[in-house]
Amino acid sequence: MNLMKHRKWYYVFAMVFVIPSIAGLLLWGLKPSIDFTGGSKLELRGTTDQDKAQEFAESNELSGIVIQEVGDNGLSIRFAEINEEKHRKVSGSIGDFFGDGVEEVAFETVGPTISSEITQNAFVSIALASLIIIFYIGYSFRRVPKPASSFRFGITAIIALAHDTIIVVGVFAFLGRFLNIEVDPLFITGLLTVIGFSVHDTIVIFDRIRENLIKKGASELEGTVNLSLLEMLPRTINTSFLVWSILLILFLLGGETTKYFVLTLVIGILAGTYSSLFVASPLLITWQELKKKKKLSA
Repeated sequence: MNLMKHRKWYYVFAMVFVIPSIAGLLLWGLKPSIDFTGGSKLELRGTTDQDKAQEFAESNELSGIVIQEVGDNGLSIRFAEINEEKHRKVSGSIGDFFGDGVEEVAFETVGPTISSEITQNAFVSIALASLIIIFYIGYSFRRVPKPASSFRFGITAIIALAHDTIIVVGVFAFLGRFLNIEVDPLFITGLLTVIGFSVHDTIVIFDRIRENLIKKGASELEGTVNLSLLEMLPRTINTSFLVWSILLILFLLGGETTKYFVLTLVIGILAGTYSSLFVASPLLITWQELKKKKKLSA
């Protein structure tokens, strides 16, 4: 079975998800949590009446109000940063405004300096992870026979990684726009976990390609890549399916605080499994064919 002869369709299928994801990011961006924007957040239990919560926040002269449901019987009210004295005043007025049964369950404040530092560290972490991957693959695959190149292995792994990251971030851009889902530091943790899983999967497949290239040479790259994928396909799908199944159970039955962290992993592992098999590996063939055509035309 020649999987690689359909590689153009694999690219088309990937673009079906990547293009809307990029469009969502450009149009709406992500909806950042208080950890990235700074400010204060009050969580109430015992009400889901957002209109009344809006009146409550306005009556306490709070600005920049964002209200979101939490669980089945709670609300999160986010607003501009307030001090502890103001918090005590707001907290004391909850009972009078909402009546019995509504109570404060959490309050937090994040200053602009801390939020800026968290945002910067998030971007630095992702950039460093990508650089380490390129150097590691470039070094580990340095002995692949010509005309294959360890450099191409590293770059195609990063392209596959970009595919996974864009799709995950794009989905959360849509969720933020239509469901008011915010991204927080757990989202960044989930994104880094997806990067790690995706790269691990890609490297395992690339390692089998490398072994077969050393045995057979790199002149018939398409056949060698196809053979390697057929050898690794059952292992990759079985492993990913087991992990994905467990994560899906956690998403459906787990707690509210980790729900969207788990969703990040669910989406990322699906995208990562596809990209390892049907984006990174086919790109090695496409790249080598383009180099060959360029050399012949010259």
